[in-house]
Amino acid sequence: MCGIRRTTPATATKRRTRPYRRSVGALATLALLAGCASTPDAGDTTAGATDAPPPVATPSTGTPPTAGTTAPGPCPAEGVRINSLGVSAAMGLRAMGLELVNCGSRPYRLHGYPQLRLLDSDDNPIKVRVIAGARGITSGFDDPPRPLTLAPGEAAGAAVLWRNLVDDPTVVATNAQRLEVAPAEGEPTQEVAVEGPIDLGNTNRVGVSAWKKQPPTSALPPATPLAPTTVPPQH
Repeated sequence: MCGIRRTTPATATKRRTRPYRRSVGALATLALLAGCASTPDAGDTTAGATDAPPPVATPSTGTPPTAGTTAPGPCPAEGVRINSLGVSAAMGLRAMGLELVNCGSRPYRLHGYPQLRLLDSDDNPIKVRVIAGARGITSGFDDPPRPLTLAPGEAAGAAVLWRNLVDDPTVVATNAQRLEVAPAEGEPTQEVAVEGPIDLGNTNRVGVSAWKKQPPTSALPPATPLAPTTVPPQH
């Protein structure tokens, strides 16, 4: 995956800005992903690569993750809801936790990586190189995807990684103001609330980890199907 893959747009939710808050859920999600990460290919020489571990593996340092506490809305028609668990930041490296919850009434099959679409303040798509894993950004977070089946109420998590790095003073830095995420390629996107811009510097490079099953951060009961109607017997 070397760039943005467009997916069917969904109705965007109204943009919200909220004060930064601590989020235990984001720490837990990103620490889980970091703890399961494998060593990246030693032959990878993408510019900007570093052997420094991502700060989310040591959540006691850096800026604590941020996340909102807005109650979830109705379950989307696809039967899954995607939320942001907040951003952890340290030394220019950013890590945003994503959570996908099966809020529907039937099992949901999931395999691969979240598909991202970044937009600027005028709602124009930003051309970004989306990398499966974190090569060229940091080491770790490169476990390959595995097929998952989420029962109603179960969740999966992933991480979005980027650096606020200016490596070419002649190129204007990029800030994305909105983020749309699809569970997989070809599926409808959902707008995910972000607290503050996604400050890419001028790297135009974003890493994303594969979905992994994890406990949901909040109790979200699955959708309840309507009971079948019955016609009383005629006497």
